[in-house]
This record gives sequence, structure tokens and C-alpha cells, in this order.
Amino acid sequence: MQYVKIKDAIVEQIDSGMLMPGQKLPAERKLAESFDTTRVTLREALSLLEAEGRIYREDRRGWFISPESLRYDPTQTLNFTNMAIAQNRQPHTELLSAKGMLATKQAAELLSLPPFSDIYRVDRVRYLDKRPVVYVTNFIRTEMFPNLLDVDLNGASFTDIYREKFGVVYSKVKYRVSTTSLLGDIAQALRATSGTPAMVIERINYDQNDQLIDCTIEYWRHDAISIESVAQFEQ
Repeated sequence: MQYVKIKDAIVEQIDSGMLMPGQKLPAERKLAESFDTTRVTLREALSLLEAEGRIYREDRRGWFISPESLRYDPTQTLNFTNMAIAQNRQPHTELLSAKGMLATKQAAELLSLPPFSDIYRVDRVRYLDKRPVVYVTNFIRTEMFPNLLDVDLNGASFTDIYREKFGVVYSKVKYRVSTTSLLGDIAQALRATSGTPAMVIERINYDQNDQLIDCTIEYWRHDAISIESVAQFEQ
């Protein structure tokens, strides 16, 4: 099938270094002409490449070669900034909003709270090498962190804030990984087109007293992350 041949040809150029990470592909019309094909067939090839994480699309900007994905180990306590720096990447976090509110159904279920409980909600976008790659929503139990919103949250790590301001440290984390599509404000914040595939990581965090303190929902561009961990078994 022609779209498979086109896809394989682009993969070969990526693997050989002819197409570099972050490089913009030619416009679809020009790319279709170079392969002597229709834009419909070309888009089938591009969709395959996107599904494999080889390329990504930015809304109204076109297609780009995906950089190396960030290695994400859910068993480690490194925050995003330290994890990125350890892998020679340039991290940046942008605070979108931080507010107190009544718990939504989703938040109440994740935090094991009764309906209409007070919580904090914090929304942020995180960047790797100036590219937005993950939209993060934190739901936080207010009774654990009084006056949290008085703290400067812009670019800050909750791991550090909890430890330094409240004497709280993470001791146990429960993860769930699933897939979804980016839509609405989340897609816009990540400069993605509506329907772009994404990986969702839900993380429920417990403190040193085994109390549930907060939960985090991360919407990742799927090409930007790879889940890696090492399991060691007792003999």
C-alpha cells in the first residue's frame, strides 16, 4: 500500500538523521507532490507516523519530527523539573490557574471525599525544550494544606512546597495509565489539534502517615513520554 511506503520512507529519513528532532515537515501539499500521491494518501501515512510517536502536529503550524521522549519512571519520586534536567532537557512550568472550589464528582472520587467538600484545584502546563508536552491538574485536600494558595505556585514543585512549608512528604503513590484524545482547552494549551492522541497518568498521593493528600491528572502528548521502570523481585 502506498501510504505504508510513504511512511517507511519518512521513517528511514528520520533514522538516518536527514530529518532532525523538532524539524518541521514541508506543507502537506508539497509533501504529497514530492511522493507523487494524493493528500488523502499522504495523511494516512502521517497518521501512522503520529500513532507511532514519530511525528506530532501543532494546530495551524503543521507537522514536526518528534524529539526523544522523556523517560518516566513511576516508582521514582523525582519531580518533573529534576527528571527533565537529569535527562539533559530544559523544563519549564506555566501556572494557568489556582483556586479553591467544591469537589467535582471526579475529584471527590479520586480523593475519597464526600460530595461538596472543599478542595484546591491547580492547572499547569509543562514544557520540554520550549514545547508544551503535558497538561497537569492537581486536586488537593484543603485541610492538609491551609493557606496553600498564599504560596507562590508559579513554576514551583508541590513536592518541595509540601515538604518545606507543611512538613509533608510523599510515601506512597497509586498510578493508573490510560489513553485518551486531547480536546478543548487542554488541546489548545498543548498547541494540539482536537483529537490528538494522548496518554493520561492519574496519580493518587499519600503522605508519611499514609493519608491521602492529593491527586494529579496528567495529559501527555503521547510521543513525548515513555513509561520505563525496573522491577526487582525478592528471591
